[in-house]
Amino acid sequence: MQKTTTQLLENLELLGVESQKTLKRLSSSLKTTAKDSWNELQLRLEQQLPVLLELYLSLYGDHYDCYYHLEQLLKILAKSSAQRPAYLRQQDDKPQDWHKTPDALGAACYVDLFAKDFQGLAQRIPYLKQSGINYLHLMPLFKAPEPNSDGGYAVSDYRSTMPQLGSMQQLADLMQQLHQQGIKPVLDFVFNHTSDEHRWAEKAKAGDAEYRDFYFFLTEQERDQFAPSLREIFPEIRRGCFTQDNTSGLWIWTTFNSFQWDLNYANPAVFNAMAEEMLFLANQGASVLRLDALAFVWKQAGTNCENLPKAHTLIKAFNAVARIAAPALQFKSEAIVHPDEVVKYIAPEECQLSYNPLLMALLWESLATRKTSLLTESLRKRFAINPHCSWVNYIRCHDDIGWTFDDNIAWQLGMNPDHHRQFLNQFYTGQFEGSFASGVPFQQNPVTGDCRVAGMLASLAGVEKAEIDKNPTHLQHALQRIYLLNAVILSIGGLPLLYMGDELGLKNDYSYVLDPAKKDDSRWVNRVAVTDKQLAQATNTDTLSGQIYQQLQQLIQTRALLPVLGSGTTEILQDNNPHLFLYQRQLDGKRLVAVVNFSEHPQHCDSLSGQLWFDELTAQKLPSGPLQLLPYQVLWLTPAL
Repeated sequence: MQKTTTQLLENLELLGVESQKTLKRLSSSLKTTAKDSWNELQLRLEQQLPVLLELYLSLYGDHYDCYYHLEQLLKILAKSSAQRPAYLRQQDDKPQDWHKTPDALGAACYVDLFAKDFQGLAQRIPYLKQSGINYLHLMPLFKAPEPNSDGGYAVSDYRSTMPQLGSMQQLADLMQQLHQQGIKPVLDFVFNHTSDEHRWAEKAKAGDAEYRDFYFFLTEQERDQFAPSLREIFPEIRRGCFTQDNTSGLWIWTTFNSFQWDLNYANPAVFNAMAEEMLFLANQGASVLRLDALAFVWKQAGTNCENLPKAHTLIKAFNAVARIAAPALQFKSEAIVHPDEVVKYIAPEECQLSYNPLLMALLWESLATRKTSLLTESLRKRFAINPHCSWVNYIRCHDDIGWTFDDNIAWQLGMNPDHHRQFLNQFYTGQFEGSFASGVPFQQNPVTGDCRVAGMLASLAGVEKAEIDKNPTHLQHALQRIYLLNAVILSIGGLPLLYMGDELGLKNDYSYVLDPAKKDDSRWVNRVAVTDKQLAQATNTDTLSGQIYQQLQQLIQTRALLPVLGSGTTEILQDNNPHLFLYQRQLDGKRLVAVVNFSEHPQHCDSLSGQLWFDELTAQKLPSGPLQLLPYQVLWLTPAL
């Protein structure tokens, strides 16, 4: 039964009273711990503690020692507040809407692949600045066991970095340098699981009851209460979601890999411990934490243990912690789940940023089919989010492409969704006649044949195949596809994110098959090292890399001059031409209409004909009459004066 407005107000009033009593009781101790930051911390506690208290009680109120754990958490907040560097404290009171500006531009990279180590990355800051990047996601760089690191997502110590990259102090220094150059650093917060070599896991293996409760040590009967409802994430690697512990014979919950142990967030001690790790990362300089695998963090028997209500409560509680001890910190959702579930994580009190996997997948779908109906219908229903939040729009990332779309919409459009996904997998792995793509299958299910696709932007868009075939027409089409994809993520609304190497058109690296530690993970085909020689080609338009880079720069620089492409609202439009994708941006009475031709043939746009338009990309006024588009052309149209 839903609570009435009166009940909600009474509950909030009660929480306010409880918060005041808690603060009064602990203020002396907290003030001593917080030291010079106490005045700021006290104000934030007065404002945010009722919110945190409500969330904490929702998660742990049935624990007899709930208030003990809450008090321990407040001490963690005070300690973290005292340790927060002065330059970050200065940012805590500023508006955090930087991702809504027309010059906001993100990039992601592995430190070792892009610059070898932290010092090398510091030397490449001028390249980042030259490229217009002001948000940099450094892929997992914390200590992880080899070879069982899952690309760094099996963390064995959140406070130590991979030795080959440098020390944690060198990372903190790098983060401060990035801030000084106007670049927001982003780190991963791998909080669903740890490596089985984390000190907590090691203590659990040794039989320490306190730390066994940090994870899930289950009997076979207990395991079977959960197992039937769970889906396999990496069926190519192993079956099931549990791993048997050789010493105790008990079953450990391992959603992703046998060496990644899921944390038990039903235990308040786990929340407190991870909140402390989170704030440590914030104090190293992280402006944003990417919440890895957030859909899986809460477990409940009889469910699929994905996207459960308490997963949202948990994230909101972490957010409340950040608002108290590190207010400038923002969260980015990594929820590669059903589109209806993705949007549920996006809110000022949950995740302020979110990857947009639906847009990413359907851009590639539209290029393969040359049709935009699935893209248009899907985004019309799901692109709008809270105006204070932003999509992170990407074409490619370090991972793979999963064909996420709503099956119901596919059926409505006359598509069998399973057959369509099979077609897309065949198309982007080059198995479909006439395909331009050079991708590789990732995690092919031996039972269903289902898979996902890995590959660099240039290879998936057709550059690699066109060069092998020595076909200049196909190469030109490939370059146009790259321009098209970049133009969409830069204009549709949100923070555009580039995967380093894609801006130069680097192709797949198949050498991973020669490395025993990588050969079974085809995602390494798109985890490509970037050399000084390749970076130098950025300004040389006689090279393919230079052409791709300069075309991207033209888009970036044009966008930066158009405020409507920053915080403007987005409306997905429709046209009777099935090859066109249209959307409108509006801000303060001004509008821009983007028209995208997903076909290699000329197309006409009836819905915008009869008006006078100025194309911002070519800086030309278009002739009156029917609106014509060249193959793969993109128009950014504003009303002509």
